[in-house]
Amino acid sequence: MNPKLLAHISTAIRDATHRPFALRDSTPVGGGSINEAYHLEGTEGSCYFLKLNDAQHLPMFVAETSGLDAIAVTNTVRVPRPITHGSAGRQSYLVLEHLELISRGDAKLLGEQLAALHRYSAKQFGFAQDNFIGTTPQPNTWKDKWIDFWREHRLGFQLLLAAQNGYGGQLQRLGEKLLDALPAFFVSYSPQPSLLHGDLWSGNHAFLADGTPAIFDPATYYGDRECDLAMTELFGGYSANFYAAYRAAYPLDAGYTTRRDLYNLYHILNHANLFGGGYVRQAEQMMQRLLAVAG
Repeated sequence: MNPKLLAHISTAIRDATHRPFALRDSTPVGGGSINEAYHLEGTEGSCYFLKLNDAQHLPMFVAETSGLDAIAVTNTVRVPRPITHGSAGRQSYLVLEHLELISRGDAKLLGEQLAALHRYSAKQFGFAQDNFIGTTPQPNTWKDKWIDFWREHRLGFQLLLAAQNGYGGQLQRLGEKLLDALPAFFVSYSPQPSLLHGDLWSGNHAFLADGTPAIFDPATYYGDRECDLAMTELFGGYSANFYAAYRAAYPLDAGYTTRRDLYNLYHILNHANLFGGGYVRQAEQMMQRLLAVAG
């Protein structure tokens, strides 16, 4: 990395922590597709996790900090503590507490802690600021009604992006029909605003050495808690112990399995907008199935 950038970040860490920090080593960390990542080690033994991106992406790091802070305040499930963020030259950065993570741990506790997180509520659906789902902007303007929020700020927004990306035709026709049919999925179900991770796929959770769960890379907002549960099933899924513990702590409505596709459609549309390819067809197929259920 650029020595001037490292010097700037080292100073930012000292200013934020009010403790000495002199960089001894910076090691690249793999696994992410959006940011560069590094493990920073100080001469005095302290360690931090660093994310880097272009300077224009600083708003992503600002939003991530807000999401992590909102989850941390609940004292329910562990998240890495944000240390500092900013920009230097052509790059932006986010420094986080370094957590030594492993892939397996107490899945039952993760289910219980996520249920506890979801019991934190707000008066409306949304969040104090807009944020991002991947690199895609995610509007969070407060709404009183969940259907309005999901129609305008989630599915409708992704469909608008899809049109701008050249995905018209059947995707848009099915999308408009589905937006009109949304009330059919909420005839006897009225969700409360729950604090959500917002991007809870299998790659965004892990465990500390003692088995304690940790979640990270949030796209936080207050919404239907079923959204988080649905996404845990989208790319690989979580363990059976996780789902059993969650349901025991906070039972799900019987209609969850129907709405699961409705909520995961948002993420498939986002992948279509980011990557194109087969995700467009997958989104169309999901909408066809949902419209058949809605009648």
